[in-house]
Amino acid sequence: MKPTPQTLARMQAVVGAKGVVADGDAAPYLAERRELYVGRAAAVLRPATTQEVSAILKIAHETGTAIVPQGGNTGLVGGQIPHETGDEVVLSLSRMNRIRALDAENNTLALDAGVTLAAAQAAAEEAGRLFPLSLASEGSCQIGGNLSTNAGGTAVLRYGNARDLVLGLEVVLANGDIWDGMRGLRKDNTGYDLKQLFLGSEGTLGIVTGAVLKLFPRPQSIATAFAAVPDVASAVKLLRVADNVSGGMVTAFELVPRIGLEFVTRHIEGAADPLPDASPWYVLIELSAGSATAGLDATLEAVLAEGLEQRLVTDAALARSEKQRADFWRLRETLSDVQRLEGGSIKHDVSVPVSRMGDFIATATAAVEAAMPGVRTVAFGHIGDGNVHFNLSQPLGADKPAFLARWNEMNALVHGLVREMGGSISAEHGVGRLKRDEIAATKSPVEIELMRTLKKSLDPKGILNPGKVV
Repeated sequence: MKPTPQTLARMQAVVGAKGVVADGDAAPYLAERRELYVGRAAAVLRPATTQEVSAILKIAHETGTAIVPQGGNTGLVGGQIPHETGDEVVLSLSRMNRIRALDAENNTLALDAGVTLAAAQAAAEEAGRLFPLSLASEGSCQIGGNLSTNAGGTAVLRYGNARDLVLGLEVVLANGDIWDGMRGLRKDNTGYDLKQLFLGSEGTLGIVTGAVLKLFPRPQSIATAFAAVPDVASAVKLLRVADNVSGGMVTAFELVPRIGLEFVTRHIEGAADPLPDASPWYVLIELSAGSATAGLDATLEAVLAEGLEQRLVTDAALARSEKQRADFWRLRETLSDVQRLEGGSIKHDVSVPVSRMGDFIATATAAVEAAMPGVRTVAFGHIGDGNVHFNLSQPLGADKPAFLARWNEMNALVHGLVREMGGSISAEHGVGRLKRDEIAATKSPVEIELMRTLKKSLDPKGILNPGKVV
């Protein structure tokens, strides 16, 4: 239901002039960065406090006004974008950017949901601590969005997903009630773990306005290598070698295909192949430890030596400086962005058991190439936790709109294989609008009904991010 002028005026009065985005400035809040989704909104509001969010939701609940919560607008599945009807109000939490408290002894950081991931990392670093969540968009993505989508990133292998990094939450419910669960306890066995309802729910059950995050000792020693491997199966075996030899000190283990490396070196100034000979696949390996005398370079050299002996590795370069380490990471972190410079890209954010990663990539590659001759498969990502970004770049010389028009067809093909292998069609990007209708084929009827029951219970009027997730 489209909000009346009176309803909008009441909401705008809550946030004041500073919290109202003028129509002419609203465009950045209405489009997903790949422009798969471009919506319209009755208003874009930027509350500055939890109390303002609460007041807006009380009005929304009373009037049946749909609310679309938004963080840094870096999501890739349309969960943060309003529909095209123009009936919804976008609630951007970007003004809610306070660091509330940092307890170094308790290893906790309390903050507003609108704090950027980079700012949270910096606050932890200033206290000699580490907040390990790390994403390519960390300069603009916000903690509330990270938690609402259960973001993954490059350090999941060692520290877990976003939901594993949260001790407490503050959430505004659909009726405007505020749940204050901002507790920094690691043990609290007093019933349901309510925070887990909202982590990964993409703003459909409540709006996260604050969080207490886990911090960790800051690594004093880091070793990084870029290694060539003959195939994905060898990469998986090398991961186990690295785990065993290092005693569990593997922080990141990222898969990079040859075509991805070629894309990066073609389009990113100063990017170069670290190795003299081409290889079909590479892995970026990083170990970390809390002691500066951990001898990680020697440990990583031992990992690579074992890999060479077992013919899992054909060549490797160990980073000998912080610049070289940064250069290695740039090859991985710019991989997503450079694909747009090669034309259209059909993307899949999927996961399968790590042991099946080689089979999945080989089978899926053969299937998409048979369906679309000339398509360029770019499979990369967090192989250490079973998450691969199985992306398809358009064939050379192909028509981009015609290629992108086959998005659903390619999704169905790839996601069908994922389901056959017991995987997930969304490993870290969420469901949003893009995958909402597909999860019914992935989850059991019991799971879907449980999700719907939760939604109806916590949001009986269906005003929180309608049409997303479930």
